[in-house]
Amino acid sequence: MIEYSYNNQYLTKNNQPWFPVMGEFHYSRYPKAYWKESIDKIKAGGVEVLSTYVIWIHHEEIEGEYDFSDNRDLRGFLQVCKECRVKLILRIGPWVHGEVRNGGFPDWLLKKDYPVRSNDPHYFAEVERFYSCIYQQAEGYLLKDGGPIIGIQIENEYGHAGGLQGEEGEQHMKTLLKLAKKVGFYVPFYTATGWGGAVTGGMLPVMGGYCDAPWDTRLEKLPPSGNYIFTKERNDHNIGSDYQLGHGITFDTGQFPYLTAELGGGLQVTHHRRPVASAEDIGAMTVVKLGSGVNLLGYYMYHGGTNPKGKLTTLQESKETGSPNDLPMMNYDFHAPIREYGQISETYKEIKLIAMFLQDFGSELCRMPAVFPKENPLFPTNLTDIRIAVRQNETEGYVFINNYQRHYTMAEHKDYRIQIPLPKETILFPPITIRDKDFFFFPFNMKIGKAVLKSALATPLCRLENSDQTTYVFYSDQNPLYQIEGELKNENILTLSREDAKNAYKIIRKKEYLFLSKSAVVDQEDRICIIGRGIPKFRVYPALPKVPEGFSQLENWREFAVYQKKIKKTESTVSFTETERTKQRSLYEIQIQYKEKACESQELYLVLKYRGDCAQLWINGALEDDHFYQGEDWEIGLRRYGFPKKVQVEIRTLKETDPRFLEVWPKMEKDGTVCRLDAAELIEEFQTELIL
Repeated sequence: MIEYSYNNQYLTKNNQPWFPVMGEFHYSRYPKAYWKESIDKIKAGGVEVLSTYVIWIHHEEIEGEYDFSDNRDLRGFLQVCKECRVKLILRIGPWVHGEVRNGGFPDWLLKKDYPVRSNDPHYFAEVERFYSCIYQQAEGYLLKDGGPIIGIQIENEYGHAGGLQGEEGEQHMKTLLKLAKKVGFYVPFYTATGWGGAVTGGMLPVMGGYCDAPWDTRLEKLPPSGNYIFTKERNDHNIGSDYQLGHGITFDTGQFPYLTAELGGGLQVTHHRRPVASAEDIGAMTVVKLGSGVNLLGYYMYHGGTNPKGKLTTLQESKETGSPNDLPMMNYDFHAPIREYGQISETYKEIKLIAMFLQDFGSELCRMPAVFPKENPLFPTNLTDIRIAVRQNETEGYVFINNYQRHYTMAEHKDYRIQIPLPKETILFPPITIRDKDFFFFPFNMKIGKAVLKSALATPLCRLENSDQTTYVFYSDQNPLYQIEGELKNENILTLSREDAKNAYKIIRKKEYLFLSKSAVVDQEDRICIIGRGIPKFRVYPALPKVPEGFSQLENWREFAVYQKKIKKTESTVSFTETERTKQRSLYEIQIQYKEKACESQELYLVLKYRGDCAQLWINGALEDDHFYQGEDWEIGLRRYGFPKKVQVEIRTLKETDPRFLEVWPKMEKDGTVCRLDAAELIEEFQTELIL
């Protein structure tokens, strides 16, 4: 059995430094039929560890009536995780926040005559019962039993977003940990969120950081975020600022590695504030955290979803239940790397650059502490000076540069020369122009076989280790200017553009292959699934031993063989009619004509181009999804609804005087309002398989 542990610098796997990427995926917010497909996509993004909330109200909305059926099937989800060979951190609460009604507490619990999240023995007794119920589902799936669960997170933001502080709070967390162990949860890692004055009870603290704050009460562009500054400061003061509780951190940072569990993979919009996180927003923040010394990148969310339907109420966070924000009833898309209906986004490709690097070079990086040169600015309001950090041991490492600040313009630096002082030498990089919105990291004194790469204006992506040759893959959009000491014998360097690197996937069979495709290349162990839009086409290095069935080989591109497959599209069509209009809303009926039957192995997206405050999707008289307008199209996957021939969409009116923060406001009508479906179209997503 693999052994997992940690020291004060990094996590370990079989006593070796381990730098995983972790992604949050909520099983109860996604159709069970597609769990495996989604986990395969997540793994293809370079994620080794999943994290998921067990949301109390999803499982016991009515006191004493447990529901682990269908999408709430925790045990079934754990079995899929085991089959997919992915590890898991189970976040068992009891309070989780998670933009859920009551932070995940069932309504009946709040009606008890004792305070929740307190040290009252009656509350602890109720929690123990809930923990026991979870353990009955998880029994046999802990690491010690050969299962995927390597960690348990206790509570969430305790002492920060509610709960007790100080010694009382620490005792509360310790008691919850004892209860978790009492019912049977014995795992290598016990974690607790550590930001904003939260108490951790001595457990492994995990941190977070978001590029914006949809929960913020302000309706304007926020000041520059500190998450784009290289710093030793682990705390993001913006997380949960809607609760206005706690600040700083309560644990000794010298005793624990710097780990994140809630690095925002996107943003979940609120009714009053709707910022949209771009791929570059998330990518730049990731590079900054990496340069600041992080040794676990944990994204929340990595995969979006949809809130389940409640038996008594809707299950979203809302002001009606005392929460500070109103959220969509159903939609939990989060603008995540993988979206609500399983769409692969540009953010997925952007952060995959880092995940692929960490899979091959992360163990060495773990041993490299972060160093902050004296010229590195300390405040995000400084938009002029170079933001720089170094991770190094005595002889080698990486230099990190960030010239990106979300929503702000950074000064350009022409012919800048990076200098890295080491004990026995100073590494001097060639001149480089650093433009606004640039962010990157470069290696120095990197070992490539018996040779040494002194410096390069390129970023390592991965390593292909084959019997005849080891290929080091880098990416750069300029002359990489590799400065190499020594001779490359059985090694070579392959340089991609940054765009090609974003479309790269490493697949291991008898050889190690590098696939380049605008489609997702998903390894399913016995076969490879190509998922995308348009035409199935990919480049691969080295060439495959034979042309995959159904594909044809095109002219080579550089060292890459090129393959393409012709597929038959359904060529379905869509039309819509406005059936009702008032000052408050408009209602549309949308008709979908399938020219050929859409098979279960493919997805068809209904894309709505609308203007208004929000929209709802109704099918056969039932509310199935909703959407807050953000300036983007609303994509709806039709597969999970059985490819309906007719749906209804209700759009609510947006007024230019409404208290909203929108990064992009729609074009308004003459009366200062808008409520209109401008267009609807269908986009087909193919899934095709190849076997090596």
